[in-house]
Amino acid sequence: MTPNPQSDRRPVRRALISVYDKAGLLDLATGLHAAGVEIVSTGSTAQRIADAGVPVTRVEEVTSFPECLDGRVKTLHPRIHAGLLADTRKPEHLAQLDQLEVAPFDLLVSNLYPFTETVASGAGQEECVEQIDIGGPAMVRAAAKNHASVAVLVDPARYRWALEQIGNGGFALGDRQRLAAEAYRHTAAYDVAVASWMGAVLAPEADQDGAAQFPSWMGGTWTRRAGLRYGENPHQSAALYISGSGPASDGLAGAEQLHGKEMSYNNYIDADAAWRAAHDHDEPCVAIIKHANPCGIAVASPGTDGSPSEAIAEAHRKAHACDPVSAYGGVIAANREVSVAMAEQIAEVFTEVVAAPSFAEGALDVLARKRNIRVLRVVGAPRAGAELRAVSGGLLVQSRDLIDATGDDPAKWELATGEPVDAATLADLAFAWRACRAVKSNAILLANDLATVGVGMGQVNRVDAAGLAVQRAGDRATGSVAASDAFFPFPDGLEVLLRAGVRAVVQPGGSIRDAEVTAAAATAGVALYLTGTRHFAH
Repeated sequence: MTPNPQSDRRPVRRALISVYDKAGLLDLATGLHAAGVEIVSTGSTAQRIADAGVPVTRVEEVTSFPECLDGRVKTLHPRIHAGLLADTRKPEHLAQLDQLEVAPFDLLVSNLYPFTETVASGAGQEECVEQIDIGGPAMVRAAAKNHASVAVLVDPARYRWALEQIGNGGFALGDRQRLAAEAYRHTAAYDVAVASWMGAVLAPEADQDGAAQFPSWMGGTWTRRAGLRYGENPHQSAALYISGSGPASDGLAGAEQLHGKEMSYNNYIDADAAWRAAHDHDEPCVAIIKHANPCGIAVASPGTDGSPSEAIAEAHRKAHACDPVSAYGGVIAANREVSVAMAEQIAEVFTEVVAAPSFAEGALDVLARKRNIRVLRVVGAPRAGAELRAVSGGLLVQSRDLIDATGDDPAKWELATGEPVDAATLADLAFAWRACRAVKSNAILLANDLATVGVGMGQVNRVDAAGLAVQRAGDRATGSVAASDAFFPFPDGLEVLLRAGVRAVVQPGGSIRDAEVTAAAATAGVALYLTGTRHFAH
């Protein structure tokens, strides 16, 4: 925190400590005692301090009222809250304290019951309810409101710094204000967690037009993890935040950067798209992304040398071969450990970011030869959940699009025309269908040997998307399979693929002209499968 003038400082003579998380507690208590601070404390916190040989006054000695109701009532008492809320700048407040024989507090140290951890453990409703803290938030809010007179600590990481301030004469006003803001953020996040759980678990809302999973109220909290140089363009400011509802190390936002320049806004957008694309597949997979669209996606061929190291390297070679020109300056994600062989291949091409769950011994050394390449170790695969998108004046919310719908299973596909394809062709179709999810609509994806060979993305009509995919594939279009993220509204888009020599096609179906589209495939003698599911992405 920024140092403030000595005249702003208020000495700490009396502190109230009531914490669930006892990390650093004894060092703090010992330091406070050495500084001549009187310590008042509650329950197990007081016992821990006393056992360490540090003098402590128990709260019930102050309130003359015993802790009761299984500990639910300890600090909810006027002698506690008057001591926290008295504005000692005001003579009338001081006079009332004297009259009531209440001593003011100069410092509150408190953190709350582990409600989110208890919920995450799978505990029952009653146990979760019991971990809803009442006295703690009341004290924290009181002290934070009265920051003119009281400093409040909710984070054990602040203890050492706090002892330094106390040794220098106390907390300055600016520091007390910042501590108060931290305290209210702490209780706000806690309240959001409790309210969200109650609305989702304890008292879920009745289904209204199929929207039960989207409650009438929604809250969330985010903490800034990093400032970014700029946003999508240099004139836009930007920052990275992590969600307060999950592990701080989970996903792209919590990735550990092992090497390279700092991440940019666009790096994160592309890396997230690549990470999701790689994890759409169960087999060893590599996705190369540019401007949030695939340059190439591939999985290792079955039985590749029986070696995980070679499998991921082969997946990368196949993904890169799809569009080597666009892969220059791209972002790469793997759903397996990056091997030395894969790292050597990456090092031959200018790459912005490499993201993977781990890196084999020596692989990072190879990548680090490129001074600026950003190397990320990412924990956790993409999970089901909600996606948020801001619109003017509001927020759109939807469930995340994963490969988990009924129509994503090839066994559930409908063969609309043609003969059933062989196992290898069906595997290519299944791969193409999964890979197509990562492509911005309108999207057409051509694949062969479990790798993309041509991608048409982001077009305003499906004919252009098909034409772009064929153009990018070139001669490789002949004998490939095709996937379309949404139905063909007319036969013309499909006909572009048929003329290019595509051997089989998978698409959702559902157009009022499905019969015309199917007839075009039948005339060409090409197998056409319908999924009944789409993966359209703006």
